Amino acid sequence: MAGGAKIKRLKPQGIVEETPEGIVDIGSNSVRLVVFDGPGRCPSCLFNEKVLCGLGRNLVSKGVLGKVPVKKALEALQRFRALADQLNIGKLEVIATAAAREADDGAQFIEEAEARVRGPIRVLTGKEEARLALSGVYSAFNNAKGVAGDLGGGSLELVGVGKDVKSEWATLKLGGLRLMDTSGGKLPKARQIARQQFKKVKWLENYSGQAFYAVGGTWRAFAKIHMGWRDYPLRILHSYQIPAGEALELARTVQERPIEFFDGVDGISGGRRQLLPYGAVVLEQLIHALDPREIIISASGIREGLHFEGLDDNVKKLDPLLCACESLARHRSRSVTHAFELCSWTDEIFKALDKESAEERRLRHAACLVSDVGWRIHVDYRGEQSVNVIDNAAFAGVDHAGRAFMALTLFFRNEGIKKSEVTRKLRGLMSERAYSRARNLGAALRAAHMISAGRAGSLEKTQLKVTGKTFVLELPGDMANLNGERLRNRFNTLSSMFDRKFQIKN
Repeated sequence: MAGGAKIKRLKPQGIVEETPEGIVDIGSNSVRLVVFDGPGRCPSCLFNEKVLCGLGRNLVSKGVLGKVPVKKALEALQRFRALADQLNIGKLEVIATAAAREADDGAQFIEEAEARVRGPIRVLTGKEEARLALSGVYSAFNNAKGVAGDLGGGSLELVGVGKDVKSEWATLKLGGLRLMDTSGGKLPKARQIARQQFKKVKWLENYSGQAFYAVGGTWRAFAKIHMGWRDYPLRILHSYQIPAGEALELARTVQERPIEFFDGVDGISGGRRQLLPYGAVVLEQLIHALDPREIIISASGIREGLHFEGLDDNVKKLDPLLCACESLARHRSRSVTHAFELCSWTDEIFKALDKESAEERRLRHAACLVSDVGWRIHVDYRGEQSVNVIDNAAFAGVDHAGRAFMALTLFFRNEGIKKSEVTRKLRGLMSERAYSRARNLGAALRAAHMISAGRAGSLEKTQLKVTGKTFVLELPGDMANLNGERLRNRFNTLSSMFDRKFQIKN
């Protein structure tokens, strides 16, 4: 980095300051309102409320939605309209899925519902549900490939995922409520029904050995149970991976044991718990039909897909992780400009000494952007609490190994290069190379703050060169007085991690 050279910023990351947008999703099991803070690439959720109405509970046996579920749904919609008004939502989209689409009294319900929300309701076809679920997956994963499945109360939508795949999709009558109703509450019959439904989807065999992206609350409940089994160090569900063999074992066990037997069910609602055995049936038969490599949980589904499809094409192309990290830096760092300077400053080190991949570079930039989010926390707890922020942040476009890399980088940046219970837990989620890179990057960020003190404009005046076996830090004359024991100690630590010596020139 040439002394005094202008820092090259990453491309703008799609942060748009506009009025909130809301989506109401009238599903077969629940009715939900989600409010996003605007039409950006990484929208924050301002509000999220769900009411379990069970509109599809008796759809097969009686053919209608039923008076009690309809009453609950209309009451929820009326409340959601009032909340939308209170939040000054600029755009409210209302969608309905399988139950409203198929029930004999569905049209009547939609008419009444439109009066409650004071606007039109779009009743999705099965194909539209599948497409929106696919868009949700694309919005939240980089280079996703395999099959996505959105399991609701009334149906399961399946769709092929990948840049080069055909638009293959299917909608199966395997929603949890529907399967419970169709089978008369008998799991053996439910398995037979599910097996026959999957036999209709011939194209699934083309995706054997690839990932299955699981969309929907029932899949997320399975992930919570599996996390309890493994004593998993993270609690974030998005991008959680379950090997297919373990998922099959879990599905069979859920069908055989009372739900109370499992750890991790405390956060699962009663309405969701009763559907878990039927979701387990679907998962078991899906694995038999698809033979996936693993199950990957997606917290992004048709609502997020609907939001994503409404974005400008250029905004869609932006990196969701870097978008989210920039947004977090703007809200919680001392200077977002300084965060970008750290990206460029560390480029020089890792370009010279570490043959990093494009994905590794991307994760390094993400960690740089959020490296100062804990600055307001008491210094004694800054490392641990920064880890908590990253462990639980609503990031998309990153798997749990990448999240652990970012979290450990922040721990090392705040606490120094030392071991702790935090490092022990997270280390198991990543490779040895990633762990080493987190230590190196943490040391680099720790050294950089001895120059900048977290403020923009200083790093770009300096130059850090790798000359043979020596790190040479060049400080211009007006910054020479920054040279001191603390700065030298930090840079000596950084240099030693790359098996180099350290030298300062003025």
